[in-house]
Amino acid sequence: MTTRDSGCTNVSVPICENKRNASGSVSVGFPITMMVTGVVGNSLALILVYISYRKKENRRKKSFLLFIGSLALTDLFGQLLTTPIVISVYLADLKWCTIDTSGNLCAYFGVCMTTFGLCALFLASAMAIERAMAITNPHWYSNHMKTSITKQTLAAIWCFGFLFALLPIAGIGEYTNQWPGTWCFIRTGKSDAHGNVFFAITFAVLGIFSLLVTLSCNVMTIRGLIIRCKTKTGASQSSKQWERLTTETVIQLLGIMCVLIICWSPLLVLLLRMIYNQVSSQECNSTYAKPGTSQSKVLNLDCDFFLTAIRLASLNQILDPWVYLLFREILLRKFCIMANAVSNCSLEDRKETQTALDALNKQNQDGNNICKSPSN
Repeated sequence: MTTRDSGCTNVSVPICENKRNASGSVSVGFPITMMVTGVVGNSLALILVYISYRKKENRRKKSFLLFIGSLALTDLFGQLLTTPIVISVYLADLKWCTIDTSGNLCAYFGVCMTTFGLCALFLASAMAIERAMAITNPHWYSNHMKTSITKQTLAAIWCFGFLFALLPIAGIGEYTNQWPGTWCFIRTGKSDAHGNVFFAITFAVLGIFSLLVTLSCNVMTIRGLIIRCKTKTGASQSSKQWERLTTETVIQLLGIMCVLIICWSPLLVLLLRMIYNQVSSQECNSTYAKPGTSQSKVLNLDCDFFLTAIRLASLNQILDPWVYLLFREILLRKFCIMANAVSNCSLEDRKETQTALDALNKQNQDGNNICKSPSN
């Protein structure tokens, strides 16, 4: 595949070629379905977060709700700002240059991919850190963690993600059209752009680091919750409310964490591998055009995996809100029932069972007394 430099700084776009690549059989209905599902899911999540945020009894949960709402908003804008371009490319017979003759659209797409990708990962890490502090050190959290701090953290995350994504526009790194020609992202192969390797590696390392932070903080949260359950001696209303609240947020974070790892790990690891081998996804077009060699078969597998990896990363924008909604409304109750059945954290079930047994024994004793009275 041949490319040309655009008028935009450090952006390369493909020269139109009269051929379709291996992914040409994919219907335009695929990106349309993903966009509709993502918009509906994130919109519902925003509505649910807004309703919960307005409730007075959720004061201690406002920081977490702000993070959840920001994640849904980030995913929503990520869908709205990129998917219409992908749909347009599909309608243009997978020829990016038909809709982007200057290369500016490729730069815009790369900035959006980088910004919303990093912000989603950082927001998940921030939520994990926030819940870890709330559960492992609740007194400090209640005295120092204010909603103003949360808003400042959100602003810092969005600003950093956007400024980092602008580095190729400033001359550090490069965005290029990626196989199968429907999107643009960071170049991983050989490039004349200044600092391209640094930019690509930094993106991958930041993503992997945020995943590790999310995993570590959630492990700390679970450990803190288990310790709290074991040391709990009372069954007051406030204790029950605290346990329900923390259990709910931990389950939600675990769901989001699993989605992040499954959706982002393949792409981030593959990016590092491609950077190390100085391989670009643009080579996939020439390989599919000239199949037959053993090397082309190996590269074809990498191309297919690369396409699957980026689709998984895009799927993250769709799954995040549904994880939040489903775990909150459906799976949470079932999880709590199962947890209470197999653990010693909750004393309420024991007390209810003992009360029922005492009532049954008393009823049996009363029945025996009634049966004995006529014979006397």
